[in-house]
Amino acid sequence: MSMRVSVLILMGVVLIVACSPEKKARKSFRLGKYETVIDYYKGVARKQPNNGPANYYIAESYRLSNRIKESEPYYAKAGGKGVNPDSVKLYYAKSLQANAKYEEARQVLEELESTTADEKMKARAYRELDGINYLDKLAQKKSYYKIKNLEAINTPFTEYAPVYSNNELYFTSSRSNGRIYEATGTPFTDLYKAETNGANVNVNTIALLPGFINDSNVNEGCITFTPDGRTMIFAKGNTGKRKGASDVDLYLSRFRNGSWSEPTPININQPDAWESTPALSPDGRTLYFSSNRKGGFGGLDLYSAQMDGRGRFGRVRNLGPEINTAGSELFPYVSENGKLYFSSDGHPGYGMLDIFVVNRANGKTVVENLGQPVNSPADDFGIYLFKADRGFFTSNREGGKGDDDIYTFVNEDPNLKVVNYYLQGITYMVRKDSTREILPNTLVTLLDQEGEAMQDYVTGNDGKFLFRVYENEAYTLIGETDGYITKRQQYTTVGKSVPLESLKELVTNITLDTVLVLDRKERNKIFVLENIYFGYDSADIRRDAARELDKLVVLLNDNPDLRIEMGSHTDSVASDAYNIELSQRRAESTVNYLIRKGIDPARLVAKGYGESKPIARNTNPDGSDNPAGRQRNRRTEFKILEIGTYVKPGEDDEDKYFRNELKKNENEP
Repeated sequence: MSMRVSVLILMGVVLIVACSPEKKARKSFRLGKYETVIDYYKGVARKQPNNGPANYYIAESYRLSNRIKESEPYYAKAGGKGVNPDSVKLYYAKSLQANAKYEEARQVLEELESTTADEKMKARAYRELDGINYLDKLAQKKSYYKIKNLEAINTPFTEYAPVYSNNELYFTSSRSNGRIYEATGTPFTDLYKAETNGANVNVNTIALLPGFINDSNVNEGCITFTPDGRTMIFAKGNTGKRKGASDVDLYLSRFRNGSWSEPTPININQPDAWESTPALSPDGRTLYFSSNRKGGFGGLDLYSAQMDGRGRFGRVRNLGPEINTAGSELFPYVSENGKLYFSSDGHPGYGMLDIFVVNRANGKTVVENLGQPVNSPADDFGIYLFKADRGFFTSNREGGKGDDDIYTFVNEDPNLKVVNYYLQGITYMVRKDSTREILPNTLVTLLDQEGEAMQDYVTGNDGKFLFRVYENEAYTLIGETDGYITKRQQYTTVGKSVPLESLKELVTNITLDTVLVLDRKERNKIFVLENIYFGYDSADIRRDAARELDKLVVLLNDNPDLRIEMGSHTDSVASDAYNIELSQRRAESTVNYLIRKGIDPARLVAKGYGESKPIARNTNPDGSDNPAGRQRNRRTEFKILEIGTYVKPGEDDEDKYFRNELKKNENEP
């Protein structure tokens, strides 16, 4: 058995009246009892070697229980009524790849690409061919990795998914569980731990985790911890029983008063989906996991979720098509240097699961295969770095002690020096006396230069937030909390890099600073728009003014509960009547621009004030002209008229456009 029994085997409970051995076998197939299926159909195949359906069910059972290497001779003869020949060819090619028969796999894929009428299958075959071609390039890549089987901990059973926390090595194994999992005919897996100093494990301390975490009738596997080691999240499932859990979910336990609490399912589990292979980010605020929930790109996709101050998770996000493929992605891990590692059988590799790392350069994401010797034609997965240049991973390659084995590695790359860049900041509000006050409980989101969300952070009472950023990139920070205007702010790391040749340590952390100031949502609050200039005696929107108004469009889209007045002001040159008329035309011009950009007219009011509300002197005390003061007076402002929920005309009896929900807070600071 390989580790993926607890990740890749989809078990659905189907009620079928079993009237014959074959019907019983097919029922077992639907229930995920693949070992039973294999035993039955191998008996059929011994008598009828070319029986297409029998070979198909054997091949599929091996594949779905993660033994695709053994499925090769059976896919070669698979077929029959209801069997998709395109799928058979695809998986036959994958089984050939798993056995390092790359040229034979290439021939099967080329045939599939040329004969299939299914465009998605054609595209999949093209990607698989591209992956085989990539192996030539990968072979030319110099590797600095040295690996070694961690013989002290491995057994003839399965050991996988090593995790290091507080000088203890946690891992999953089937070594001591006497109960058999019917999907594979091998024991259920449990969670273990042992004292360790780096990769030097004290085998005398190997022990099962408590019984309320491990269940002898359930597969447990893949554990992760918060940085302080006091919160664990792990995967649990695969009972195979009709009344038991037929999927895999994530569970959380906390270390309190000297012991771990009873595990409880976390709130992002979905009843009809699998959630597994969890990994917390180095700061403990982001959870990465693998799931086959609806809306993904393939079999299993990688997702992230954010933990709030109460330990609940939200804002679940698919990591996108650059990471996820039509195959399966699982076993995510984020190292201290912020790099995401994961395993995949969909990205170009050696045939089964390979380990990949995500590198960022100038805002672009590049997925890189770690190459040999870390990867092999077998399954390679579950990497964990306990130092920047060394760690653990899992493989079921030839030459191991059993099924899945844990390996150690050292990366001797002479240019391995790492710089971690962090952006830290504080969220503030502005009091009425213009001084700043820390604004807690603010959701701050970091967007990349394409506008895609990268990370979220909810500030505590200190208002502080922290993000992992990368050199030579442009970002947008978004701050939002109840009662305040959602704020966007630009930040760039361009020009702030540290030359690698100047570094003395293997790992260097660089922290950059910023602040994010939010304004309270208040009726009649006025904001001056900078750089909104008009030509002499003109109401036409100039290009520089358009850029500033575009920022207001974003603000209005981010704050759909605001109804505003666009106010235009002039200096004292010309008559009052003329200035009123000119300022009204200018205000209407700004409103029309916003409408053209998609803002609902019901949210906008144009008002020309002429010279009636100066904010500076138009003339000096001696009566001479004051150009600086007149320029300040020639301004455009927006004022909050109403705060509430937008209501389209005709939706209520009074035909109002807004229902006010927030009262003016005159007594608040």
